[in-house]
Amino acid sequence: MAHDHVSYTLDSTLETVNNAEETAGRMAAAAGFDDEEIMKISMAVREAAVNAVLHGNAYDPNKKVTLAFERTASDLVITIRDQGKGLEASKIPDPLAPENLMKTSGRGIFLIRSFMDVVEIHPSQTGTELRMIKHVRGNAESKEALQ
Repeated sequence: MAHDHVSYTLDSTLETVNNAEETAGRMAAAAGFDDEEIMKISMAVREAAVNAVLHGNAYDPNKKVTLAFERTASDLVITIRDQGKGLEASKIPDPLAPENLMKTSGRGIFLIRSFMDVVEIHPSQTGTELRMIKHVRGNAESKEALQ
């Protein structure tokens, strides 16, 4: 597979977060990632989807979350976009700061950044787009099979 693209539109409910996570797992497995990497990619997508539903769209039934997976020869690119008022990345608290260590929330972006190779946050007044990239690693034989 040299190139593959799949996209979904999801309701702003926590139930759809499970669908996003399951789809991420299937796409990561199809891209040839091992079990540990599949778990990390799935968790990153789950965290991003929760953020989109909860913080971005605030559970508004009139707002949607779009989820896109793109598989290239070298990367799995995942894009999640909400229809909220936009995230200001500089205002995200550091979960490792002493005052935040005992908090039960606020680690989503931190986890996403630790699980993925590239994380880009693109805020706008019509929503936030989170682009996550995981590089495909492996031997030359498996890379040839993907092309």
